[in-house]
Amino acid sequence: MQLHDVSQGIHRRKKRKRVGRGVGSGHGKTAGKGHKGHSSRQGFKIAALFEGGQIILARRIPKRGFENGPFKKSYAIVNLVDVDAVFTEPGVVDEAALRKVGLVKGRDHDGIKVLGEGEPTKALEVRATKFSASAVKKLEAAGGKAVTVPYLGGAPKAAAATQS
Repeated sequence: MQLHDVSQGIHRRKKRKRVGRGVGSGHGKTAGKGHKGHSSRQGFKIAALFEGGQIILARRIPKRGFENGPFKKSYAIVNLVDVDAVFTEPGVVDEAALRKVGLVKGRDHDGIKVLGEGEPTKALEVRATKFSASAVKKLEAAGGKAVTVPYLGGAPKAAAATQS
């Protein structure tokens, strides 16, 4: 017998099992759900991780390490190469200016961190929450300054604080 001779039981597109379509189908009456019990009822759903009463895998595996969860900080990352490309003249670069040119977007971060990728060509005074050591060196080498400021939590709040 050759593989190309086999035909019975091999289907390219297997038809789905149509349950509850009469006794003659072999899947009629209880439609494969058995008799009685909550699993035979209409609208029954089973939890994705349920393993028949056995302790689920997520609870069987030992937990290791520590996750700081809700206290974890996430920073908007800005590289010096991008700052230097966008700001053509020497001056002050703060959060409002970075948002205006589109280098910082959204409010789902806890501050702005400037990284030292690229070489600044202008004397920029950059104000941000955090700086990498290389960014500080490169800014000072170009005649600029790295000023660490507290994060006010987004442009609209900062603007509201300055008006009142």
